[in-house]
Amino acid sequence: MRAAQTLARHAARPSLRPLTIVPAPRIRPPVIAETEDDWTPERSAESPYVQDALAVDFSLRTDEEVFGEQPTRRDDLPDPRDWAAHIAQALVEVMAGVRPAPQLLRWTTPEVYAVVARRAAVSARRGMPPTRRTVVRSLRVCEPADGVAEASAVVVDGGRVRALAMRLVGLDGRWRVEALQVG
Repeated sequence: MRAAQTLARHAARPSLRPLTIVPAPRIRPPVIAETEDDWTPERSAESPYVQDALAVDFSLRTDEEVFGEQPTRRDDLPDPRDWAAHIAQALVEVMAGVRPAPQLLRWTTPEVYAVVARRAAVSARRGMPPTRRTVVRSLRVCEPADGVAEASAVVVDGGRVRALAMRLVGLDGRWRVEALQVG
């Protein structure tokens, strides 16, 4: 009974048009044949590319320029004052031997990291445990150029008061310590 009702419903619908097959349009441009009149040595030497090949010249830029660290504008970076306070605290703690040096690898250049790690090794050989926690007392930041910040901090390290100066450069969306001076 149900099958008869389904057939009756389908028979009542208007019939659909039959499908027509249309050839796909040609999307490639026609090949331009060079004639002997058009050929000149200058013309063949000016373009080393072959038709239907991707015309990209990678010889102009090195891999380091394309895939290396990219400078970041100030608008795309976090607040340098907060960041400088945190990194100053971490730098002094590493140099005092309280914090492991590899924590700073991502945030410093290899040259700055080498200096800080060397000072951390000297502190570890001395073997004196810190009496008090290192505290950043004051911090000043100036931005001489877009994506560059220079910070100076006064740090109390145990019973000593130290000055810390650093240059921060924006690379790959983060600040990185490019130069460090500890007094």
